[in-house]
Amino acid sequence: MQALILAGGKGSRLLPYTKVIPKPLMPIGEMPILEIILRQLKNSGFDNVILAVNYLSQMFELFFQKGEKIGLTIDYSYESKPLGTAGPIANAFNLLEDDFLVMNGDILTSLDFKFFFEEHISSKASASIATSRRKVEIDYGVIHSNENKNLIEYEEKPNLEYMVSMGINVFKKNKISQYLKKDVYLDIPDLMKMIQENEPDSIKCLPQDCEWLDMGRIDDYSLAVENFEKNKSLYLKD
Repeated sequence: MQALILAGGKGSRLLPYTKVIPKPLMPIGEMPILEIILRQLKNSGFDNVILAVNYLSQMFELFFQKGEKIGLTIDYSYESKPLGTAGPIANAFNLLEDDFLVMNGDILTSLDFKFFFEEHISSKASASIATSRRKVEIDYGVIHSNENKNLIEYEEKPNLEYMVSMGINVFKKNKISQYLKKDVYLDIPDLMKMIQENEPDSIKCLPQDCEWLDMGRIDDYSLAVENFEKNKSLYLKD
């Protein structure tokens, strides 16, 4: 099994920390978040990882080299400019296997990567999205009114529930080649929309009951550090 990890972003929302270190190399406990991801993939049966890098790319090469320390084969795909979350797939296309996982390099999760990948394969989908249930707390009274401005319902601080993308996907290579162009910016939501328009019902949304945290902001990063320290065995098996 093979994974493409997106590690080229500048991590602007985590400034000033990311001024000198890329976000995927931010430490969680004793190791960078990206190393936790790599070790999880290794433990799940993945043997090859491609790192899509841009900002401070030399730091990734110095830290991970060719993957010997972790027991993986690591290749590098270089971007000269930001390409979004799907654009890097085109630049790494010649290195990719028939089915491959794509994920952000700043996610702390207990997702069963092997089960997710195998569920995608057995479904024969063009693409699969790992999903997680999220509650959004609204700190205000929410008003529902009709066209005559009459009150229909008054909800005091409701909770809304959504299924959200975890930033982890699997693609079938020959189903997405027509949508990709090298060095052209493209995000995964836009890629999914193009697939869906041409192949209705070809994308699977696969939920898993697992922990998941995207380290997009400083508060998220602090919570990730806390969660990992509390229960390392949930994220990394001995």
